[in-house]
This record gives sequence, C-alpha cells and structure tokens, in this order.
Amino acid sequence: MKNSILIIIIIATLFCACRKPVIYPDTPEILDGKLEKYLYTLNDEIYEGAKLIFGFKDGDGDIGLNEEDISPPYDDPKNFNLFIDYYEKQNGEFIIIDRELNNNGDTVLFSLNARIPRLSTQLKEPIDGEITHFIPNYFPKTSKSDTMKLVFYIVDRKLNKSNVLETEMIR
Repeated sequence: MKNSILIIIIIATLFCACRKPVIYPDTPEILDGKLEKYLYTLNDEIYEGAKLIFGFKDGDGDIGLNEEDISPPYDDPKNFNLFIDYYEKQNGEFIIIDRELNNNGDTVLFSLNARIPRLSTQLKEPIDGEITHFIPNYFPKTSKSDTMKLVFYIVDRKLNKSNVLETEMIR
C-alpha cells in the first residue's frame, strides 16, 4: 500500500515537472469575441442590453487599470483600455455610429469604450481568461436600425494594443 502511494506521488511529481511554463507575448491578444443580448430590470422596468464576451492572453499580465490609475499615461483619452466601435446596419451596409442626439436635441459623442479593472496583482506573469463586458441600452437613442455589431480591442498598461476583433451581428 505504501509503495502504491509512493509511486503515485512520484508519477504526479514527474508529470507536473514535465509541464512547460506558459509563455505568451507581452502584447495582449483577444480571442473569440461574441456579442449576446440580455435583459435587466431597472426601476421595475425591463430593458435589453448586450454583453461582449471575449477571451484574452497576455505575457506580462498587465491588463487592466485601478481606479487610481488616472495620471499620465492613463489620463484622458487613455483612461479607457477597452475600445469599442459600434456599427449598425443601414440600407444594407454597416456604418460606424459615433454620435447621437441627447434629450435636448444636441449632437453628442456616442461611446461604448470602457475600463477593464486590473486582472492581476502579480508582477510580470502570463495570464489568460475571459472577460464579459455588460452594455446596458446598447442602441443609441436615435438608432434607426435593429442590427448591430461591435469592433473592439484592448490596451495594456504599457499601452500595447491588442489585435482587433469584430463580433457577429445581432438583432
């Protein structure tokens, strides 16, 4: 019995010792972006939102910003690290929408850019995982379309820009 346990421990140790460490480039990479609808309640009313879900990997683990990360180089407009372009289908073609009318009838910027919180507190370690970003009321108020898609990328704390992904369209 003792020999069986010892053999299992030796095999497990050898198996773990043979595993190669994970190595990713220091520039973040995003994978498999998808867009899904979801319902949420606010003040007893039901609204439709969207969630952007994507995988990521980064060799030095410097994805995300703390709330206090507001000094250069993270000051405006770099205070975001998830950059999202919103496209809607109009007359059979997708066009980027970056402005909308506010309640006063004035044209204002429309942005879905966001801030991903710091994902790792360790110094320089490879990380990977999945991020879900919720977008309530994802259609601009003045939208004339029921079909949209997103094009997005992330930026790490060294300001390395990831690849750019495009989601499937949703209605």
